[in-house]
Amino acid sequence: MCGIYFSTKLYSADLVKVKLEKINFRGPDFSKFIRIDNQVILGHNRLAIIDLDERSNQPFSYLNLHIVFNGEIYNYKTLKSELSKLGYSFTTNSDTEVLCALYHKYGKACLSKLNGMFAFVIYDSASKTIFGARDRFGKKPLYFSLVNNELECASQPSQIAIGNQFKISEQAVEAFFTYRYIPEPLCIYDEISKLGAGCCFSFNLNNREFIIEKYYHLPNNSETYKGSYSEALEELEDLLTDAIKLRMLADVPLGCFLSGGIDSSTIAALASRNSAEQLKTFSVKFDLEDYDESPYATNTAGYLKTNHTNIPCKITDGIAVIESLNKYYDEPFADSSAIPSVLLAMATKTKVTVALSGDGGDEGFLGYNFYDWIYKAHSVFNIPYGLRQPLAIMLNSLPNDRLQKIANQLKQKSLDDFITNIYRLKSEFYTPKNNVPIFEKDILINNNHYLQKASDYNINFWLANDSNVKVDRASMSASLEVRSPFLDYRVIEFARTLPIEYRYQKGNKKRILKDLLYKYAPRELFDRPKKGFGVPLDNWFRKELKEYLNDTLTKENLNLIEGINSDVVKQKLKEHQSGKYNHSAVIWNLLVMINWIKNKS
Repeated sequence: MCGIYFSTKLYSADLVKVKLEKINFRGPDFSKFIRIDNQVILGHNRLAIIDLDERSNQPFSYLNLHIVFNGEIYNYKTLKSELSKLGYSFTTNSDTEVLCALYHKYGKACLSKLNGMFAFVIYDSASKTIFGARDRFGKKPLYFSLVNNELECASQPSQIAIGNQFKISEQAVEAFFTYRYIPEPLCIYDEISKLGAGCCFSFNLNNREFIIEKYYHLPNNSETYKGSYSEALEELEDLLTDAIKLRMLADVPLGCFLSGGIDSSTIAALASRNSAEQLKTFSVKFDLEDYDESPYATNTAGYLKTNHTNIPCKITDGIAVIESLNKYYDEPFADSSAIPSVLLAMATKTKVTVALSGDGGDEGFLGYNFYDWIYKAHSVFNIPYGLRQPLAIMLNSLPNDRLQKIANQLKQKSLDDFITNIYRLKSEFYTPKNNVPIFEKDILINNNHYLQKASDYNINFWLANDSNVKVDRASMSASLEVRSPFLDYRVIEFARTLPIEYRYQKGNKKRILKDLLYKYAPRELFDRPKKGFGVPLDNWFRKELKEYLNDTLTKENLNLIEGINSDVVKQKLKEHQSGKYNHSAVIWNLLVMINWIKNKS
């Protein structure tokens, strides 16, 4: 796990050092950059996980290839064995060297052989070509800028911005106020783009041709599994166990996040069975009972006999993280669960350097609460749009926040629109210049079942742009590597082949995953409503953070954002702080954007 940098623009040594120092938290163990052929610069900040010896430091050279690589190739030992039989030799025990040899042998086709999370750039000094890629689901970030035929790549956009005068992207700001994050390929700067999840690029220094390709798509084979439920359960256990074993390979201490929910508990249960020593587990403890899952985590840890730590999260801790988010997230990012994620990572790093997580279980196995909403609402969309509109108008006129949200969904013209609208925010105080593009428009077209459509939306859009961004930046803030067995592409693909009723049966979300967990822990430990991993912003904004909120959302600060109606913001604040409505999501959006604008340098 590291921070990478690459450029064909030959900056001074001092400026390159500044670019690397900007994200030294991503890799505090070793930092270096090199120039090759007086044409390219490669830089790297290393967090040493596999083969801790300096021989595996980067930038790394292998034959005519030179690489900067962020992430882990979990199946590198198998690949190394295969390459050795083909005549390749190795001088390290690292996955970096294996990746170089694999690319040397197969070129772009090497990507289909990788099981891991990765973002890398390779310079071939023989052909004067550059190749870069990002993993299938976008677990690791890769930003790039191509200005005046000069290519610059980095793990975070602030690295590229240093030494350049870039313009804030209006389209990115508009998208942020719609989604709470900036979807790929957009970046907060016009001149920088995100390489998409499952994408690769090539750049030829001879003719300056730059090509981006999508090398991975979810297979269009949903619901093709023909085996029985018990057979599927057994196959899932074998597959998930293997994914966990691969992710437990490390030359540093390893632990596991444990919220006490289904996903993290399943990972902890299977990891405990495959650990040579007592597994260390970690959870966050909140002061407010409605947000605190630590008692459940403690009970689960006790049953699994893990070495468990509950990490207190107080309002003072939350404020400290809020003020530091810009440093780690680099772009406006308003998923408030980033706050406990950062706290969890920082506390976990005091005990281990690698942590397993349950991220991805909800996406593949239909676990989010909104799957219930879609299940209950899908038949409504059999009613003609014209007949639904009067009901929506009536509900929208009532002074009830929940009913107004229902009305907003009834206004959608189709079930597909309903699905894609779930994560969109309605910001009445913000008027964009342009219509925000529907970034998800091609995600839902290949599946017949509405719940599978929703799952694909999560995997293809929300996962890469929200969840994986949150986890990457939060973990890297503490120089902690987080590995997610549920995001093994084999697990994701297998889940999609299962019949819907294996995963969701009459409101029983994650059915097959629960039954797997119940083989190793009693059902009564988990028989409760699902909680999200978040912070009590609604309460904080009315109490402890009220003064901070009012000091930040001043008319002067609001005017920094074009399109904001400060009078409407003032009204929303009044409504929220009175307890009449919960506007915490859109208020948090504003706070994040203002803090980013004021601290972006």
